[in-house]
Amino acid sequence: MPPLVIDVAKAEDVRDVVHRAVQALVEGEIIGLPTETVYGLGASACHGAAIERLAEAKGQGSDAVFALAIKGPEDAEDYAPSLSPLARRLARRCWPGPVTVVLPVDPHEGLVGQLPEATRNLICPDGTIGLRSPANRLVQDVLRMLAGPVALTSVLRSGQPNAVDARGVVDADVPGVSLVLDDGPAHYREASSVLRVDDNRMTLLREGVVSEETLRRMASCSVLMVCTGNTCRSPMAEALMRGALAKRLDCPVDKLEQRGVLVASAGLAAAGGAPPSREGVALMQERGLDLSTHVAQQLSDQMVRHADLVLTMTAGHRSAIVEHWPSAAPRVKLVMPEGRDVADPIGGPMEVYRQCAEQIARGVEHHADALISQLPDLSAPAG
Repeated sequence: MPPLVIDVAKAEDVRDVVHRAVQALVEGEIIGLPTETVYGLGASACHGAAIERLAEAKGQGSDAVFALAIKGPEDAEDYAPSLSPLARRLARRCWPGPVTVVLPVDPHEGLVGQLPEATRNLICPDGTIGLRSPANRLVQDVLRMLAGPVALTSVLRSGQPNAVDARGVVDADVPGVSLVLDDGPAHYREASSVLRVDDNRMTLLREGVVSEETLRRMASCSVLMVCTGNTCRSPMAEALMRGALAKRLDCPVDKLEQRGVLVASAGLAAAGGAPPSREGVALMQERGLDLSTHVAQQLSDQMVRHADLVLTMTAGHRSAIVEHWPSAAPRVKLVMPEGRDVADPIGGPMEVYRQCAEQIARGVEHHADALISQLPDLSAPAG
């Protein structure tokens, strides 16, 4: 019997489609799901019998390995409790999105240990687990309503073309599929990129939608310096941090990105495009650092989400960021480790600017040491 195909675009209420999919998964059915990459087959990871039927239907038996679809980076640690800084970074930057991250896991720890044995045997048979957060609104709604993750696998067997639409799922004629959600052609029509992360090293297992070059950049440790206008304090902090890290890594400042570290600055109330203060440029030049090409920019959601460390000049700056982005709180710290504010020197004489720069330099030195330990190992190609 062919599966029921629901055309999402023609549904009177998408919520009814989501409820129908959730009900099917809870009852142990196998369904065809759209993602932004290709269509896949899914079953509730909490339903061991359904997972086994899906493996058998694809003819993989005990050789099948499924990925777990989760809502987003906030869920990753529930299934892989020993996440490294690099794994957290990639999850935060790549999800929801077309990247599957393979992580070492103890099948008896975290929420994985609470899944049925049949599921554990198929999602982490070799001590690793593949996690994915699809960037498809329908799948995200299903995951938010479902108690537990969805085990995902490709529609067709290895070596065959991917199913890029609902018709591809139906034509594959996989036994036991009861429902297919037709959300139109997949956006990318190409498989997700698959990474394996062990501590601070990333290995590209399959290059898909996201290129290796982009993934290597996403793996870089990012530090963001923040003040009010991004013309004086935070630009000097950015330049000083670049200098401190380059010294520790024994490399030129312009080679820091190749060593796996990105440094930027922004302002809470910046006038985009404004130049740096002349005093700041002069002071950094004295230290052999170039601030002349800096352009002020406003702090954004993406900057905060991507930053591994946000260093603010004052407690007020930190409070404003944490209030707006509560989930970033553990990553937002004062540049001065003892908790003192760095006063704004704007309008003051050169000596006030110099004292400000020296204060920031002391704070930067403290944080630079900790950052070095978080850098990814990019000494060899990711793949």
